[in-house]
Amino acid sequence: MDHEKVNILLVDDQPAKLLAYEVILKELGENLVIASSGREALEILLKTEIAVILVDVCMPELDGFELAAMIREHPRFQKIAMIFISAIQVSDIDRLRGYEMGAVDYVPVPVVPEVLRAKIKVFAELYRKTRELERLNQELEDRVRARTAELEKSTAKLLESEQRRSMAIAAGKMGSWDWDWINGDWMWDEGQYRIFGVAPETFNVTSANVQALLHPDDVDQFRLAIAAFNKGADAYEAEFRINRPDGDVRWCVGTAAATLDGNGRVVRVSGVTVDITERKRAEARQNLLAREVDHRAKNALALAQSIVRLTRADDVKTYVDAVEGRINALARVHTILSLSSWQGAELRKLIDEELAPHALGGQVRLTGPEVQLAPVTAQTLTLALHELFTNSAKYGALSTRSGRLSISWEADDTMLALTWDEAGGPRVRPPKVRGFGTKSLLASVESQLGGQAAFDWRSEGLLCRLEVPLTRKTSLLTPEKFEGVAIGALQRASG
Repeated sequence: MDHEKVNILLVDDQPAKLLAYEVILKELGENLVIASSGREALEILLKTEIAVILVDVCMPELDGFELAAMIREHPRFQKIAMIFISAIQVSDIDRLRGYEMGAVDYVPVPVVPEVLRAKIKVFAELYRKTRELERLNQELEDRVRARTAELEKSTAKLLESEQRRSMAIAAGKMGSWDWDWINGDWMWDEGQYRIFGVAPETFNVTSANVQALLHPDDVDQFRLAIAAFNKGADAYEAEFRINRPDGDVRWCVGTAAATLDGNGRVVRVSGVTVDITERKRAEARQNLLAREVDHRAKNALALAQSIVRLTRADDVKTYVDAVEGRINALARVHTILSLSSWQGAELRKLIDEELAPHALGGQVRLTGPEVQLAPVTAQTLTLALHELFTNSAKYGALSTRSGRLSISWEADDTMLALTWDEAGGPRVRPPKVRGFGTKSLLASVESQLGGQAAFDWRSEGLLCRLEVPLTRKTSLLTPEKFEGVAIGALQRASG
C-alpha cells in the first residue's frame, strides 16, 4: 500500500558510517536526511519535519547525549523518537542516561542491518499513524465545527431571544413596556420599574419623567428613536445609561418595535429593556486587565533585557548560563505569584523552586516557619537566593558531594532573618573583588527592600545572613515599579 514518506534524520560525524546507514535503510523507502554534526542536525530539525532520529553517541563538539538534551528542551521536538548508536560498550548507567535524555532505544556497533531496519520501521510507522490520526481528528473537528456553525447561525436569533428573556427575567435584569403613540400613555411591568430604580406607587410614567432619568449624554438616543418612528421606522435598538434616583448609574440596551395602522402610521410602540451593567463593568475590567498585562509584560522584558545587558562573563557559555539562570529564576517566582493572583509567595516554596534544578538530594537542610512574602519581597529574595545557589554550585559546598548547606530562617511581624551556612566544600578564600552576582544581591536586598546582607568567607564555607523588613513601604510596590527598582539595582551592581 502506498504511503506518504517520512523523514529519518541520520546524525554521525563519519561519512562512511552515514553511507552505511543509508544503504541499510534505503529499502524502507523513506526520506533519509543526513547531518554530519549535532549543530547541523539542529538546523535541519528547525526546517524539516522529522519522524525518527538515528544519532551516534560519540561525536566531537556536541555528542549524542547533549544533542538529545537540546532537542528535548524544544517543545516541538519532545515527541520525536531518537535511537542512539554506540560503538563502545554500553553500561546500564549509560543506557539510563540515554533514556533520561529522551532516547527510545540503543543500537550497538557492529550494526545488524535487519535489526536497525526493524527498529526504524516501527517508529516510522508509529509516526505515520499518529499523523494520520491527527489529520482524521482535525477533519472530524472541522466537520463538527462547520455543522455547529450552521446550527448556531440558523437558531442564533431564537436562542438569543429566549435565553435573554428567560435569564434576564429570572435575575430581575429585564423589563418590558408599551407606549400608546396617539395619547402618550405608558405601561411598565415590574422589571422595568426595577431597572429604573423607581416604585410604581410613586413614579408617574410619562415621556418627560422617563427622559429625566436618562443620562444627559444619552438623551439624544431617546429623541432619535422618536424621530425614527415618526419617519416610518418599525424598529429601533440602542444602548443607554440610566441615572437612578439613588445615584446608581445603570447601563441598558433597549429594543423597540412599532405597530402601524392601515395607513402605515405608528399607533403603538412596544419594547424591552435589558440591564447590561455587569457586562459593561466586566468589559471595563477586562480592558484594564489587558492593559495591565501588557504593561507588566513590557516591564518584565525590560528587566530581562537589563539582565542580558549587564551580566558579565569571561566566555560565551558562562555568560549564557548566567543569563538563563537569572531569567529562569525570575520566571519561576512570577509563576508562583501568578498562581496567587500576585497576593504573595511562601518562602519555603521559593527556596524549593531554586533548589530543584540542582538535584542535590540530602545535601541541603531547610529549617524555619511558614513565612508569606509580599510580591516585591518574594521577587527580590528569589534573585538573591539564585545568586547564592549559583555561586555555591560552582565554587562552594554544593560543588562537591561532601558539601552541606543549611538554610534557616526566623521571622516576626516586621523582620525576616535568613542564614545561609555552607560547610564541607572546597576551601574558601575571601574574594579580592566582588563579582556581579554578589553585588547584585547586595544592591537588591539593601536598595530595594531596605535590608542588610552580611558575608563571612570562612575557610570551611560561606556564612551569609540576610535581614529583610517585612513591613517596609517598598514591599507594597506595584509589579511595574518593582521592575524599575530592580533594573536600577542591576545597573548599580554592574558598576
